[in-house]
Amino acid sequence: MTILIDADGCPVVDLTLQIAKRFDAPVIILCDTSHQIEREGAQTLVFDKGSDSVDFALVNRVRPGDIVVTQDYGLASMCLAKRARVLNQNGLEYTSDNMDALMLRRYENKKLLRAGKHPKGSAKRSKAQDEAFVATLTNIFVTI
Repeated sequence: MTILIDADGCPVVDLTLQIAKRFDAPVIILCDTSHQIEREGAQTLVFDKGSDSVDFALVNRVRPGDIVVTQDYGLASMCLAKRARVLNQNGLEYTSDNMDALMLRRYENKKLLRAGKHPKGSAKRSKAQDEAFVATLTNIFVTI
């Protein structure tokens, strides 16, 4: 089992590496040329900056049983189709049960943007979000 991180804008790279080390899991960090993220204990793959280049590279590498960390619903959906476990930076595990609602929310937000309305941005990252992420990722390893 490998952990693949969609690292462009991902606030939990270091937390993921800490947990991966505890469970002796390999980690691949995927990013584009504007976010080159190098960390000890992980392999970093860098792709051209461009529309979804990192997403497609990740989907082409993910295998059943791998763990993917991403905040991108579209990427999460593709990884679920490849039978990976997928979670976001706040500890939400994406599943076939919650994906439809998340994709609908994404669609509605894009409609608002096209209409010139900008949805409110996220609040500053909290310790509780980090704790939820750690709990979810740890639980995935414990229950395997």
